[in-house]
Amino acid sequence: MFTFKAFRAVDEPEICDMFIEGHANVLKEYGVTKVTSSNNDWKYNPFVFVVTVHDNSTGQVVSGLRIHVADTEFPLPLEGAIAPVDSKIFGLVGEYRERGGTGEIGGLWNSRMISGYGIGAIFLSRTSLVIAEQLNVPTLFALCAEYTLKPTLQKGFEIEENIGNNGTFFYPKLDLVATLAVLKDVENLPLALPVEREFILDLRKNLECTRVEETLKGPVEITYQLKIKNTDWRVKP
Repeated sequence: MFTFKAFRAVDEPEICDMFIEGHANVLKEYGVTKVTSSNNDWKYNPFVFVVTVHDNSTGQVVSGLRIHVADTEFPLPLEGAIAPVDSKIFGLVGEYRERGGTGEIGGLWNSRMISGYGIGAIFLSRTSLVIAEQLNVPTLFALCAEYTLKPTLQKGFEIEENIGNNGTFFYPKLDLVATLAVLKDVENLPLALPVEREFILDLRKNLECTRVEETLKGPVEITYQLKIKNTDWRVKP
């Protein structure tokens, strides 16, 4: 029913446009029209990698997320979002960047037409950590909405309490609370729940496969195409 596809943003401009359109439509449904992380310049950014979910029956992109690798020339979206509240974010990201590289998982969205399956919140969020190993970044950040915080922590992230109000911010609107979380060991996921860790590590060994996954609405066939052709973000295209 669904295909998960991973790629470097600059390699697939047409799919990026499908991602952007779908994400914008979801944000509008929630009344959000101006969000830093929804800036579309990312599709030209050589440090951005994407996972999209395609409905096999229509070809439409119905869910997606991005990983931005931190670079001095291309700051992470969360740096721009958090800086007006707490300028310490620049130094914090810089510290992690100098320790071998870091990045941010963001831009996760899910079309209402597939809501209830857990495609985005469960399966797509897991694939972000599957492809993160290919990018060879030892750490990752995530700026979480209230409803994504728990599943993010279940995958081994910790709340970064040295920023904001013990890690929380009012963003992108005053009635939405966001929390900054950090994953300090992308390779081994020592703090992840066993079920999450086992799923992610197994999929890292089977980047190209088709499986029947048990979703919240019953079994669903998912084809994973998670091997990124062009992973070396240290070499600009």
